[in-house]
Amino acid sequence: MINSIKRILNVSGKYKARIEFAFIFSFFKSLLQNAALVLAVFMVNGFMSNSLVEKDFIKYGIVLLSCVLLQAVCINIADRLQSGAGFMLMADLRIKLGEHLRRLPMGYFTSGNIGKISSVLSTDMVFIEENSMMTLADTISDFFSAIIFVIFMLVFNPVIGVVALVGTITMILIGEGKFKSGISLSLDRQEQSEKLTNAVLDYVEGIGITKTYNLLGDKSTEMKKNFDKSCEESLRFENIQVPWGIAVNIAFEILSAAIAFTAVLLFLNGNLSLTYFLGTMLFVLDIFIPLRVVYMDSEKLTIMDKCLDRIDSVMNELELSDDSNKKVSKQSLKVPTVEFRNVRFSYDSKETISNVSFKVMEGQTIALVGPSGSGKTTLANLMARFWDIDSGEILINGTSIKNVALSSLLEQISMVFQNVYLFRDTIYNNIAMGRPEATKDEIIEAAKKARCYDFIMSLPDGFETMVGEGGASLSGGEKQRISIARCILKDSPIVILDEATASIDADNEAAIQQAISELCKGKTLIIIAHRLKTIKDADCILVVNDGKIIEKGSHEQLMEHDGLYKNFVQIKNSDSGWCKRKIG
Repeated sequence: MINSIKRILNVSGKYKARIEFAFIFSFFKSLLQNAALVLAVFMVNGFMSNSLVEKDFIKYGIVLLSCVLLQAVCINIADRLQSGAGFMLMADLRIKLGEHLRRLPMGYFTSGNIGKISSVLSTDMVFIEENSMMTLADTISDFFSAIIFVIFMLVFNPVIGVVALVGTITMILIGEGKFKSGISLSLDRQEQSEKLTNAVLDYVEGIGITKTYNLLGDKSTEMKKNFDKSCEESLRFENIQVPWGIAVNIAFEILSAAIAFTAVLLFLNGNLSLTYFLGTMLFVLDIFIPLRVVYMDSEKLTIMDKCLDRIDSVMNELELSDDSNKKVSKQSLKVPTVEFRNVRFSYDSKETISNVSFKVMEGQTIALVGPSGSGKTTLANLMARFWDIDSGEILINGTSIKNVALSSLLEQISMVFQNVYLFRDTIYNNIAMGRPEATKDEIIEAAKKARCYDFIMSLPDGFETMVGEGGASLSGGEKQRISIARCILKDSPIVILDEATASIDADNEAAIQQAISELCKGKTLIIIAHRLKTIKDADCILVVNDGKIIEKGSHEQLMEHDGLYKNFVQIKNSDSGWCKRKIG
């Protein structure tokens, strides 16, 4: 248990001193709690010696009242120090986790870890700050109190002191057994909490499809299984811990009785005065109470220990290296804006990009085309360094992207995705994400260029309209135009369009094409698309298949050869296209 307390102190950083000060005040609180018993011993001694007078009762009353008031002050200070430190520590840790997640490769988020992240944030960290931190100082204080009681008893009477010492060791051995049992069970309990979070997220995110196919019963059954499993794990935790708790209570009763019995024998044999005998009887039930309290409440520390393990498991994920302060070089007509040199990349041990090389000069428009799953989007993501490549080199303005700060790299690139995500915030703030320091006039101008100003102003609250999570309250075309406004405001020299118009209805397509035209003026443009009219005017078309570039050239040049691109154009009118055919 002491190791678990040391562990939380080690992660407390700048708040460690606050928690240690809380230990001191909590210790004094424990001493003051027992002041009444000490005063009672003195009063019994005075009574037995017939030395009590009226002023002694006044004196004892003042001392007792002072102890009560000081105890209240110590409790208040200790609680403020330790609970305040807990909340501030977890607040800092959440920010640190956010910074860490920002530097992780995208593969971490696409490997089923969203539930783990949600569970760590909403369950593990909350448990530590609301439960465990409040028990730390009290636990240390109770350990000190147990030691002081044993020392006091050894001085008071060596025989009773030895019994108290043996009893304390016995309580610790049983209590540590309970604690170790809780440690092994807590991991299963918290992991099931993560599975439940995953199940709930999956159910909520897929509720539309579930309703469409009338699978509410089937899907809710799966979620109910996870609720039942969570209940089962919690009950298993309690069922195994309860016998240990009973053992602690039985040991407390037996050991307290043993001390009382020892005192009686000593008194009857004349080896203990009446005053000391009565004093022992006053203290007998309090000798082992600190250890009883510690181990009866040890579940909080066992769960805290596993919560820290789960937090560490996320924090220990390897980040993309970002130890450079170097910025991306300025654009030059002599150096390609984007260059891939013999790039290879594997995902889940499978090579998805194989020896890819190409150049994009400043102001050029490059189209990436090919069957679904051929690696087009992966190439775009590698350019933004969402993952690190296995070998080769990617350069922006002649500088390897591994040798520049991630923040500087991402300043050079704007991306418009097929599936747009808007945050649960105002439309104004969603656009302002492109450049937070932008003025209101600049944000309005970006909205006008993106052809979304008119529909924004038709909303009841205009730019202050709250957007539902993920942009659920807006149509697909409206969300897309807001995302384009965000990119226009960012004004990056490189623009990547990843199927930006693939799922847009005809009514919105014209407005979005106009918005994209505004976005791409004077930019280096990389387009991922299936639509012929979107790609045929590109300066260069790269045909990607199985992670390789198998053809490159303009539309006219590619049509002169019987290849995959020409085949695509010829079958386009029959609605086959890239999505429905993958040519090996």
